[in-house]
Amino acid sequence: MREGAVILIPLPQADGVTKNRPALVLRQLPKFGDWLVCGLSTQLAQYVPGFDELLDPKNSDYKASGVMQPSVVRLGFLAVVPQTRVLGTIGVVSPERHARLLHNLASHLVLGRR
Repeated sequence: MREGAVILIPLPQADGVTKNRPALVLRQLPKFGDWLVCGLSTQLAQYVPGFDELLDPKNSDYKASGVMQPSVVRLGFLAVVPQTRVLGTIGVVSPERHARLLHNLASHLVLGRR
């Protein structure tokens, strides 16, 4: 698995139910090798401009991402997961999109803004 991959993984939802969902691999964490991921959603109304990213057919990396319909890469839906929980890889986003997401998350954490 690599950073920028779109994977399928069981993730807990806001209602406490765990569901197999697509997620984007943001970064491998030190020591134990777990992965920081963020969930994807087809609920486009959840999109936060300037923070999240939209994957839609107009994007050059849409097809490579492996998603079946337009989706939001939700930086507000984070999880840390071991590689053993990954069910599979369905695609990958562009290095530019991956870098923007990391920048948006880091800016929000460090500066408190998006």
